[in-house]
Amino acid sequence: MPDSMSEQLRQDMECEGLLECFHGLKQLDRDCFQALVETEEPLTVDEIAEAVDRERSTAYRAVQRLLQTGFIQKEQVNYEQGGYYHVYEPTDPSKIADDMQRMLNDWYAKMGQLIGEFETKYEQHDAASASAES
Repeated sequence: MPDSMSEQLRQDMECEGLLECFHGLKQLDRDCFQALVETEEPLTVDEIAEAVDRERSTAYRAVQRLLQTGFIQKEQVNYEQGGYYHVYEPTDPSKIADDMQRMLNDWYAKMGQLIGEFETKYEQHDAASASAES
């Protein structure tokens, strides 16, 4: 991942890079998300682990990160004789896109505020330096 914004702007990015850029997700997280997108049915953690060729515990951690970021949803399925298991499916892409747009707007507003603070701070410094030289 590039260190500066100017490096990021020079880099070719794909839409999947947004998962890393916005939420710091790893390649495994992206692979698990892709596995869920490519199926028509919700998957269990075991099925996700098999799809990405990883241990169940490793896939489970990736699923938890995807849940925390809102990229996937969890549903409980109950057995008739008692007990349950969970299945996972991707969140509606338009909701994910709306959430990322909202996050980008918040980031943009915060950066604008910081730029304004920078300008104010250093204008005051320049004014103080100019009056000291007079």
